[in-house]
Amino acid sequence: MVVDNEYGLKLQRIIRAQRICVMTEEAGAPTIYNSRMVKFDPQKHHRRSIRLQGYDYSQAGGYYVTIVAWQRECLFGEVVNKEMTLSRYGEIVQKWWEEIPVHFTNVETGAFIVMPNHVHGIVVISERRGTVSVPMEYGANEISHDDDISSEIQGGETPPLRAPTLGQIVAYFKYQSTKEMNLLDNTGTVTKFWQRNYYEHIIRNETDLQNKTDYIESNPLLWDDDDENPNNTP
Repeated sequence: MVVDNEYGLKLQRIIRAQRICVMTEEAGAPTIYNSRMVKFDPQKHHRRSIRLQGYDYSQAGGYYVTIVAWQRECLFGEVVNKEMTLSRYGEIVQKWWEEIPVHFTNVETGAFIVMPNHVHGIVVISERRGTVSVPMEYGANEISHDDDISSEIQGGETPPLRAPTLGQIVAYFKYQSTKEMNLLDNTGTVTKFWQRNYYEHIIRNETDLQNKTDYIESNPLLWDDDDENPNNTP
């Protein structure tokens, strides 16, 4: 998939507003996940959690996000013939990702994929402030602390309107999907479905956006070599 030019230009304007310095890359350069697919390289493409000290994660910008299932359990479906088939849990996960821009009106979502035990997605926070409140249970910090999901489901106080941080957006997604997956089981107990943390990468420019988009959409093809695949665990 080629990133829509208007979408790419919009993201470029947002990135310039961030004043992030990047190296100029040759226009039209092929992406690393295009039709000449390269083998998954854990050293090059390994997902790391990076929190920049002092960085404002509520400011306008694009972010590549990875969220992993609790204990890396394959809950969300399976890859069959290089294509992802969603389970009922996976369908719920897909649903709540699509709800993100509905709840946060200054947020758009780009490419997204549900894998057997993790998800990858692109989140774009625009300069326009959100028009909805962010309940406290979604987390006040960049890192969503959802170890005690039962207390989250009970609800919390609602603070004044403010621009959501990336951590609050991720926490909203995790909270809502966890709540519905627990309702689906209807066991009367609260089950964890997500790891406490998440991984993020600040998208630097349109080439970076294209690379991340291609990687996300190619993920089922790369599953056999993915370091999240339990079959690859020593």
